[in-house]
Amino acid sequence: MPTEWCPFCPGSGRVPDRYDVHIYPNDFAAFSIPPPEPAIEGDAFYRVAPSYGRADVVLYHPDHNTSLPELSLGHLLLLVRLWRKRFVELKNTPGIRYVLIFENKGAVIGVTMPHPHGQIYALPFIPPRLEKELAAARSYRRAHRRCVFCEVLKRERRDGRRIIAENADFTAFVPFFARWPFEVHVYPRRHVVSLEEFRPHEETAFAEILKWVTMKYDNLYGLSFPYMMLMHQAPTAGQFPYFHFHVEFYPPHRSRDKLKYLASVETGAGTFLNDSLAEEKSKELAAVAPRRRVEVRRGASNAHASPHRSRRP
Repeated sequence: MPTEWCPFCPGSGRVPDRYDVHIYPNDFAAFSIPPPEPAIEGDAFYRVAPSYGRADVVLYHPDHNTSLPELSLGHLLLLVRLWRKRFVELKNTPGIRYVLIFENKGAVIGVTMPHPHGQIYALPFIPPRLEKELAAARSYRRAHRRCVFCEVLKRERRDGRRIIAENADFTAFVPFFARWPFEVHVYPRRHVVSLEEFRPHEETAFAEILKWVTMKYDNLYGLSFPYMMLMHQAPTAGQFPYFHFHVEFYPPHRSRDKLKYLASVETGAGTFLNDSLAEEKSKELAAVAPRRRVEVRRGASNAHASPHRSRRP
């Protein structure tokens, strides 16, 4: 149990006394329906708009002291299905153009509530980086008549050096173009644009690959590895056959005791400097077993996953 009161724990009066996974409306929501009036009046140059949308907290487990890699595969499958269900609900909400599912993990990321959770933002616009990614994917499709993400996946699987784990439906790899030393991308083998298109066996395989990746992170340096995790999927309205659902992990650690900081060149110029090779870091991650090597903390779900299907490049 936490040493201080936690609103996400059973018995807090803020969540059900019993739950497996749970959607919790954010107490400090950046977006809401109906939204408040803007604090200032904009004009044609400085434009403002109401903060219309939703901001959910996704509670992964009632145990305050566990984390995503410690959850059983069965429990992770519940989480995947909750993500998918909530995505569809928010997608069908009038005025929503993008559903962003993400997790911030670790104090170095700025997380103040350590209870295992992620978030979902339903936005009335397409986030700028996703908009650029969509535009690039559309341009590549027009020029080459194929999906750029499928091409990345084909090249990564053919090369093999940067793959850290894969199962029948998903491949996890440190991309050739990684900006963070231990950045990992997870691609479905089948071309799908969003969680909504997942088949039942892909839901299970997705839970499995997420567990493998995050357990490898934890076992890399023997600590609960901080990261940012974002799901990139197609916008909620329109047709985007050129896009390809995938997950991107951005861990801030460059070594056990050093962090990768976004300093002037990265933040001010948008140019990432990565002083490591993707092939080197993927080799380190690939060598780490996707199973816990330490005793599971009391109250956590079964944390063991068979590693025999994890690819060793």
